[in-house]
Formats: sequence, structure tokens, C-alpha cells
Amino acid sequence: MMRASTNKDRCEFMAPKTFDVAVIGAGVFGAWTAWHLRQAGLHVALLDAFGVAHSRASSGGESRIIRMGYGAEEIYTRWAQRSLTLWQEFFQRVQQPLFRQTGMLWMARERDAYTQATQATLTRCGVRFEELQRDELEKRWPQISFGPVTWALYEPDSGAVLARRAVQAVVDDAIQNGVQYLTEAIIVPSGNGKIDSVQTSKGETISADAFVFACGPWLPKLFPTLLGERIYPTRQEVFFFGAPPGDKRWQPPAMPTWIDFGAEVYGIPDLENRGFKVALDRHGTALDPDTAERLTTPSLLAEVRQHLAERFPGLQDAPVIETRVCQYENTSNGDFLIDRHPELANVWLVGGGSGHGFKHGPALGEYVTARVLQGGEVEARFTLATKEKVQKRAVF
Repeated sequence: MMRASTNKDRCEFMAPKTFDVAVIGAGVFGAWTAWHLRQAGLHVALLDAFGVAHSRASSGGESRIIRMGYGAEEIYTRWAQRSLTLWQEFFQRVQQPLFRQTGMLWMARERDAYTQATQATLTRCGVRFEELQRDELEKRWPQISFGPVTWALYEPDSGAVLARRAVQAVVDDAIQNGVQYLTEAIIVPSGNGKIDSVQTSKGETISADAFVFACGPWLPKLFPTLLGERIYPTRQEVFFFGAPPGDKRWQPPAMPTWIDFGAEVYGIPDLENRGFKVALDRHGTALDPDTAERLTTPSLLAEVRQHLAERFPGLQDAPVIETRVCQYENTSNGDFLIDRHPELANVWLVGGGSGHGFKHGPALGEYVTARVLQGGEVEARFTLATKEKVQKRAVF
């Protein structure tokens, strides 16, 4: 349990030699955790080996979806609701409109159990949505060829965040409010009980009362014995297609963000003229975030193009104008990892975004801050004990 500094401490903050908390990893989880810790009055250091929202980071892409739907997983729907509120409040305060309210379209087949469960959860949580049948879908979005899709749910308040810039904005704001940011790699110490400091690759010592490791796909490399077989970084390829000149059907408000759950594919409309984004939502091959070359593969492009031709025929001949290879850092079933290190009482392990975590950054950072400050039991599904060595994806 930590003691928050007084308001006077916050106003007089000068980078201390010893911090209350050091957060390692400046992706969306680490950035929001550092931000909330500082708002609580703690002296905070934030470190990242490659820089904020860098090209190897899971949080470093151009855009990420914000949606409320999670099947029957109510905890994630409620976290998404909370996070969207915090994202919007933050963007308004820093005067950076980095959320795009495109709406979110869940395409469903007949008797789609997951979408039916989503509908029930959205109703229970008070989320605005519409249930649309095939004829309504065709009238509203004539540029989409719905094929086997017979109905859909539409979340009008959801959309996409301009991810890379959003994480940079959170870190910039944290720095302006007193968080000390360092571009440093960490050498993780071993031991029992607790640690007092960590060494950087440059030989510097970072001392703190508590440490939060929010390192995404680097977690199993930093803690190989503990997490080497419990966090699975996988290769994920993303393609951006260029619409014909003057064709606005693929931009908001004409085109929503969408998920074709039955086909394991999702997309985001053309934001800021960067292209129509399409990607497969299934686990790729294993990936080392340090050494992997970020080049897409012809076979996956061909599969994405086939879906594009079937569902969005107006783009079937569209050129690829940009690609990205990022990664998911999957837990065994898709639940987040938020727990104390079993041998180091002042070390927290935070990760396992599992391809759906970006949207939850604000609520997750708030949750981690509460655990660091107040203690208390961690939600069972987030604990290390529930992370198995065999992947059985259950959270999408």
C-alpha cells in the first residue's frame, strides 16, 4: 500500500532521486497508469526502451477501435464505458480531438450466440445501440455487400482512437504534470521479498518504493521463467487500402468502424486520408518484438483482399497504400494480467492486452493505481494464477 503525496508535494515536485513508483513501459497501459499515479500525488518515473508509441509497440499504430460489445463479458463492457468517458474528457482538456465517433457495426449471422450475448450485456449496462435487420443494413450502408450477414448491432457512440498520437498526448500531459520520463531499457533484478531499484542498460539506478512493469510483448522476455510460457506475442498484419479519388463512401460518417465476427475480420474507415484499414482478428505466428522484421506476407494480403472483394466490392481493386505488422500479447484466454509478482511484493505485472486492450487504457490505469495505493484483492480473472500455458481464447 502506498501513501499519496499532499497537494503541496505535487506543486513543488522536482524529479526525486527515489520515486514512489517507477512504471516500465510507455504504451497505453503504462502511460495511463503513470498518469493516474501522478494525479494521485505520487512521484512517478516512466521508462520506455524505444520511446513513446514507437513502431514496435502494440500501442504504436495509427488507430484502435473503441467498442462496448464483449459478448457476455460485462466487466469489459463496463471498463470500455469508463474508458471512453476518460478518453473524451482527456482529449477535451488537452484540446486534441483524437477520438473519432464513427459508430461501431457488429455484423452477425443467423442465431449468432456471441452477438446475442453482446446485445443482452449492452442492454444491462445501459449502452446505446440499434438492432438492424438485413434490409435496414442495405439501406443505410449500400456500399457494403452483406453476404451471409443477416442482422447487426450498431453502437452509435463508439468508434476509433488515433492511437499513436493519443498515447503521446497522455505521456506529454503526464510529463507536464511532473512525471519524469526516460528513454531507458531496464535490466530486471532477481530476488525474493522486494526490490529497491532497477538498473538501466546505461548503468543508471532507478530507485522506487514500487515498480509497475507494463511492457506488453516484452514481459515474457523480462520475466522468462514466470511469463515465458504465459504471455504469447503473435504477429498481426494490418493493411490500408486507397479508395478511388473523391469516393467518400469509405470515410466517416458514411462508413462506420466494423467487425465481421463470423469471418474473423475487422476494419476502420479511412481516417485522415490514411486509407481503409482491414485486418484479420485471429492469432498469428509467434513474434519476437525486438528482432522481427515488420513486413507483411502475400498469403495474408490475398486473404484480406478476398474478404474486401466479397464485403466491400467497391474496393476490390483498391491499392494497398500502407501496411503495418504489430503484435498481440496474448494471455491464455484473452483476460488481462494485473497482479503482483509472486516473489517480489512491490512489483506489479500489467499486460496481456491480447489484441483488445488499447481501448481500456484509462480504466486499467485507474484500476492499477487503486491497487498500488489501496491494496486489496485483484479481480480473479486478472491474476497470474489464471494464466495457463495453453491458449484457449475466450475474450474477443
